[in-house]
Amino acid sequence: MIMGKKVRLLPTKEQEQKMWKSVGTARFIYNWTLAKQEENYKNGGKFISDNDLRKELTLIKKLDLNWLNEVSNNVAKQAVKDGCEAYKKFFKGLADRPRFKSRRKSKPSFYNDTSKLKVKESSVLIEKVGWINIKKNSIPMDCKYTNPRISFDGKYWFISVGIEKKQSIIELTNESIGIDVGIKDLAICSNGMTFKNINKTKSVKKVEKRLRRLQRRLSRKYLKNKEGSKFVKTSNIIKIEKQTKLLYRKLVNIRSNHSHQATNMIVKTKPSRVVMETLNIKGMMRNKHLSKVIAKQCLYEFKRQMQYKCEFNGIKFVEADKWYPSSKACSECGHIKSKLSLSERTYICEECGCVIDRDYNASVNLSRYELVV
Repeated sequence: MIMGKKVRLLPTKEQEQKMWKSVGTARFIYNWTLAKQEENYKNGGKFISDNDLRKELTLIKKLDLNWLNEVSNNVAKQAVKDGCEAYKKFFKGLADRPRFKSRRKSKPSFYNDTSKLKVKESSVLIEKVGWINIKKNSIPMDCKYTNPRISFDGKYWFISVGIEKKQSIIELTNESIGIDVGIKDLAICSNGMTFKNINKTKSVKKVEKRLRRLQRRLSRKYLKNKEGSKFVKTSNIIKIEKQTKLLYRKLVNIRSNHSHQATNMIVKTKPSRVVMETLNIKGMMRNKHLSKVIAKQCLYEFKRQMQYKCEFNGIKFVEADKWYPSSKACSECGHIKSKLSLSERTYICEECGCVIDRDYNASVNLSRYELVV
């Protein structure tokens, strides 16, 4: 099984400038690829293969885009491939229509060719950037790497590589755990484990309050420095924008860490099977009253982490059918309610008189879910 390894890079100022050039090249070529595909699609043409676009790019490099030669050729090649893959997924109905990458909003990242990647004890070689320092023995040597990517998270540079690992053999129990995810709590398990909503804690609320204040301050600065229809970016505006980015980064890390801790604790109980409901995040986000809370919970990320950790540990991961009545069914007698509003937090059965927490009831029903083959 291929597992990702993400390691912090410690570049010099010169190396950092070279990496920013690679980031800009990757974004420019990706947008160029999308523009070509869209123009071709509007004119009624067939899908352009990445090989044809690469040939066209080689000709353009010689004539107009000489600055692309300052960066590794593989950065542009992979950006073309990524753009074409995004369009293929869109046509197959696996993803939404690909969007152009914004300089402000898109994640700064670029590809490094696998054959050109070399790793030493405390350094790693990135093409046309040089040897960059890393923590000693943080990346295993003399092994096969897949899809190396260099990225910037707003504060630090990282390299992430895929490394093949042997699947661990663990003695599992016969327990089947059902997990009901929600807004009140992140996850409620059928074995009694409950994981709180991290967004309700003081630490997160404090960071969010600081963020709101900075955003209001930034808005006032922009209005103060408005010239006609244009906004002038002063050094103070740039400084505040950097502070807001760091606060967003902090919130993302807190939420991701909480999901990792929760999923690790579930996996450590060594169940034979984990059952989760199929999440329609798009449909849930349509509710204007709950969309912000749902977005903060990062439910899809929790499910993704749970899925790969189960796979690595040999635990069967099952997704219950979208229409499975996990919340409406009584876990004691099996009676299904015709209506159950979101405000009803306690499940009261009309048949057997069972009184149980709504989310725990759903998790117990999910633990008993059987796939129809």
